[in-house]
Amino acid sequence: MANTYKNAGFDLTTTNKTNVYTCPANTTAIIKTIQTTNTTSGNVDVIGYLYDSSQTTEYELAHHTLSSKDSINFIEGTLVLEAGDVFRLDASTANAISGVISILEIDF
Repeated sequence: MANTYKNAGFDLTTTNKTNVYTCPANTTAIIKTIQTTNTTSGNVDVIGYLYDSSQTTEYELAHHTLSSKDSINFIEGTLVLEAGDVFRLDASTANAISGVISILEIDF
């Protein structure tokens, strides 16, 4: 069993749901932070989703409105993903939201 610390950058270039991180096969991922920044001069609404592959169901996790040049940690606690699960974001404005996810991947 190997533990690998990773980060994954993202830039939401559309207003569509964007896959930000997909948990690899034979892996459990622990997401510690999702640092999210509004790079524009207006307010932007951002919604986070978890696609649970074992349930084939998507869940809304969080809604935030980021003010101009504001940054937040998108989740308040840790988030555990199983193999095939996907964390997604969408934003009300394209090319406004970017950030980095900090992940611990545990291979088995």
